[in-house]
Amino acid sequence: MAAAPRRLPVGGRLDRSRPLPFTFNGRALSGFQGDTLASALLANGVDDVARSYKFGRRRGIVGSGAEEPNAILDLGAGAGRLPNQRATQVELHAGLVAASRPAAWGKRLAGAAFAKALPAGFYYKFLMGPPWGFRHWEALLRRMASAGAVPAGADPDRYDKLNHHCDVLVVGGGPAGLAAALAAARADARVTVVDEQSEFGGSLLATAETLDGAPAMRWVDAAVAELGACANVVLLPRATAFGYHDHNFITVLERRADPLGAPPPRGPRERLHRIRAQEVVLATGAVERPLTFGANDLPGVMLASAVGAYLHRYAVAPGERLLLHAGNDNAYRTALAWRRAGREVVAVADPRPRPEGALVAEVRAAGIAVRKGHAVIQALGGKRVAGALIAPLGDDGRHLAGRPERLRCDLIATSDGWSPAIHLSSQAGALPRWSAEAMLFLPGVPRQRNRCAGAVTGAMALGACLEDGAAAG
Repeated sequence: MAAAPRRLPVGGRLDRSRPLPFTFNGRALSGFQGDTLASALLANGVDDVARSYKFGRRRGIVGSGAEEPNAILDLGAGAGRLPNQRATQVELHAGLVAASRPAAWGKRLAGAAFAKALPAGFYYKFLMGPPWGFRHWEALLRRMASAGAVPAGADPDRYDKLNHHCDVLVVGGGPAGLAAALAAARADARVTVVDEQSEFGGSLLATAETLDGAPAMRWVDAAVAELGACANVVLLPRATAFGYHDHNFITVLERRADPLGAPPPRGPRERLHRIRAQEVVLATGAVERPLTFGANDLPGVMLASAVGAYLHRYAVAPGERLLLHAGNDNAYRTALAWRRAGREVVAVADPRPRPEGALVAEVRAAGIAVRKGHAVIQALGGKRVAGALIAPLGDDGRHLAGRPERLRCDLIATSDGWSPAIHLSSQAGALPRWSAEAMLFLPGVPRQRNRCAGAVTGAMALGACLEDGAAAG
């Protein structure tokens, strides 16, 4: 089995003494304990993980978490097969079998031949006909979609549920959530902390941020150790809060630690937690927004935060020559991390006319070209990114002010800032409010006994998130 070509020789939150063999589309590959399926695929140089809905175009990995739109794969075989699993949230284990959803040749040929006749949303018009037509087109569209099939036979795994109560439920195990949990636990409250990742730390898992001169992950490790030692605290990693109901009733789905490859008898694959809380702290963070341009669906176009996550957490460099397309200072961290990993940063294309700030200055001091007032207008390449066209923007930011320039790169990292994850706040009855100053939708006035903390409130700096979380807790 060949060595992973994109794995960095050092770094990452991995146990390199525990290699994990797995297969993807029948190809034998290997990763390490601590990898996700997505990070292991990228480390092994796998670019093509899916095909587009209409035209069968190649799709690559874009994100590193729940925001991933493309790497939706089938796991396992037989009655225990799991369809439509997001590779960025699948923990790698020995013997894992993963496969892309099939893209039929007929679908690709139809997409190429009838592309002009298949505009965006064409399927909605097909579904507006008479009932007999609806049934006909629905079957055809489902075959075109290449969605995962339901496994045949009885599910061999077990599932269970658990009802419990707490004084404070903290949703989100990032810096704000951990600060809130510590404050509440030190006040002798019964605290439950849920987070969808396999370990706590949130965004700090994927950055090289420092806190009081030391790596921020040291604070995370100390906070988790203190919470774990408290008898009044329940920690639930791998747990997604998906429903906020009346009277502070929250439903949480926990993916159990037993991997699919564990020998029988295994514990339950999933557990549903039905939690009644006196108070709720929503520290759900924010999701990075991409910038759009021509052919931005090519493999090799990724979110800037995802590139940073794969570098820091998984020691994976998903390319060699990076072009950063960013409209905010925070994304400049990715360019610095890429340079520290020994890779080349071709340039930073920033649509803003006058980007300033400490991170921008640090990037310039590192000798990285910052093209202010420029935007990527087209990604170039066939099977994956091989270059990009950038061009200067006019004063209105809507028109080009010069001829495009071609740059050679194999990775484009994009970022247009962050959108607070207000989903649970909205479910709880708080109408989102628009902030014209921050250009964001923020949580509205709460209708239940909850409060928001951290990036979900628009606070993006680490210090502000910690203070916000401590105050909420």
